[in-house]
Amino acid sequence: MSISMYHLTVPMFQRGLASLKTYLDKAEAYAKEKNIDPTILVAARLAPDMLPLSGQYQRASDSAKFTLARLTATDAPKFEDNEKTFDELRERLAKTDAYLASFSQEALEGTESREITLPGKSGIVLPGNEYVTTFALPNFYFHVTTAHAILRNQGAPIGKRDYLG
Repeated sequence: MSISMYHLTVPMFQRGLASLKTYLDKAEAYAKEKNIDPTILVAARLAPDMLPLSGQYQRASDSAKFTLARLTATDAPKFEDNEKTFDELRERLAKTDAYLASFSQEALEGTESREITLPGKSGIVLPGNEYVTTFALPNFYFHVTTAHAILRNQGAPIGKRDYLG
């Protein structure tokens, strides 16, 4: 038995977005408790050459929405990538989740064999199922995990259970 492209994408992305929302809730409570300016957490990064927390949220959102757009040969909504607050990041997650929820199982039927060109200059083309399993999901979870690591590094009380949902 094989897993459907729908179940391989939409619920997986929604679960990751839910973890990201939990992180925001806990980070906001932590900032209030410790009297930390929330913009410090939103701008925090693990290393100088890495994206800040806001960038991790933006890339996770983009990964989810562009994956479905590529698979279905449709256009994804465009977001400005200008979020600077917890509420703005929550709003982005909500818009991304609403977009994901607009896809039915039927919309993704047959996309496992659709040829997808990897983003960037590589020109690599993969069938949809390989694109999802070897690029899209790892990329999405890289950004979810990095957001987790940034907040842990800043002292926020999030843990493995928050990641797993």
